[in-house]
Amino acid sequence: MSVTGAGATIWLTGLPSAGKTTIAYELAGRLRTEGHKVEVLDGDEIREFLSAGLGFSREDRHTNVARIGFVAELLAANGVKVLVPVIAPFADSREAVRKRHAAESTTYLEVHVATPVEVCSLRDVKGLYAKQAAGEISGLTGVDDPYEAPESPDLRIESHQQTVQESAAALHALLTERGLA
Repeated sequence: MSVTGAGATIWLTGLPSAGKTTIAYELAGRLRTEGHKVEVLDGDEIREFLSAGLGFSREDRHTNVARIGFVAELLAANGVKVLVPVIAPFADSREAVRKRHAAESTTYLEVHVATPVEVCSLRDVKGLYAKQAAGEISGLTGVDDPYEAPESPDLRIESHQQTVQESAAALHALLTERGLA
């Protein structure tokens, strides 16, 4: 199988406004230019379509991550590079996705976009931190709801210390190192 035909799931986990989706789309463009089949499973789009009706309880978050992991594995098993910029706040949920991929012999990489909550709250792409501070919402991951950072991700990106392009390049280098790009 050619390199461009090797599928994999690349899960980008991190706090809201950490830069996960921005990095994923930057990398997706580069991979497509190189001839790879690529899909981005954006967490917001998944919630709107595949996981409509789910809330933000621990159980619902686990179900959401399991659904996304299932779809990602199917695509990756069929030669697609699947970029998954989804918070997935609980380590056991991410581990269940990793195990599903391992059981199917499908490559799974975990990338921690390790942006501090202080930086994320300043970026506040969707206004969530402002709404939480104003008491309009609760259960914001990393603020008043838990986020379990990966202990040993395949890659840790400090997006607050480098450009989007540098972050995507670091992830591309990992894919190259693993024979996927």
